[in-house]
Amino acid sequence: MYSAIAANKRNTIIIIALFVGLIGGLAYWWGQVSGNGSSAILIIGFVAIYALVQYWFAAYFAVAMSGAIEIQKSDNPRLWRTVENIAISQGMPMPKVYIIEDPAPNAFATGRDPKHAIVAATTGLLAIMDDQELEGVMAHEMGHVKNYDIRVSTIVFGLVSAIGVLADFAIRMAFFSGGRRDSRDNNLGAVLILIGIVGWIVAALIGPIVTAAVSRQREYLADATGAEITRYPDGLASALKKLGEYGRPMRRASSSMAHMYIADPVKPGLVERVFSTHPPIPKRIERLQQMGGKY
Repeated sequence: MYSAIAANKRNTIIIIALFVGLIGGLAYWWGQVSGNGSSAILIIGFVAIYALVQYWFAAYFAVAMSGAIEIQKSDNPRLWRTVENIAISQGMPMPKVYIIEDPAPNAFATGRDPKHAIVAATTGLLAIMDDQELEGVMAHEMGHVKNYDIRVSTIVFGLVSAIGVLADFAIRMAFFSGGRRDSRDNNLGAVLILIGIVGWIVAALIGPIVTAAVSRQREYLADATGAEITRYPDGLASALKKLGEYGRPMRRASSSMAHMYIADPVKPGLVERVFSTHPPIPKRIERLQQMGGKY
């Protein structure tokens, strides 16, 4: 378990290095074709600031995108006590607890570290899960917090978003340049469109593939951590079975934060697709059932 946490921290460094290198390459290309090398520094600075803002405030962005509402113990004692008991048993800080008004059963965790963590559950999850299943789900989410998965997810989300913004900005600049009569501006516009397309491909295709690859392994790890926390893998396995049987998307599902949820909130019935951020639920259940004999 500790080696997995260390691997998460190493993955964070590797992911940052790869994306920063890619962004730097695009910025250098932009500076070369525009004839203004300093623009590359400005672009890198903009992306760095954008990614940093995402890192520090991604949890609040996720809450806003999901429509989650923060609760106190009196608002939902069952959910609050479940999270509180897990936090106490693991010696972890108590995260902020949120509820999402949505009939689709699901839950997510976010935040840059355990001291700034947020866990959220939908009303649909609370309605269909018994106490052991709810404990299994929230232990899974607290497992993400404990293993620093939320940090990896937040950084990946911020960098992919930054490249998307850069691509959009390049295309807009291209149309602005294309409106001039100067041939050099027209050539610049064509190159900016090309840069925008490359950035879009990275943000829309390569970024999700990287996110999915990292997220799938983190889901297996969080399942294992959740089972270790509760000492009852069957609770989480039963919860996952219910999640798989529901099969309908959330009302305010966003593909950009799909990797944060315990089950795919966008297309829960297509878990085996290339861009899936989650491993197939049957495989997750099978692994948990194999763990069951150990406790």
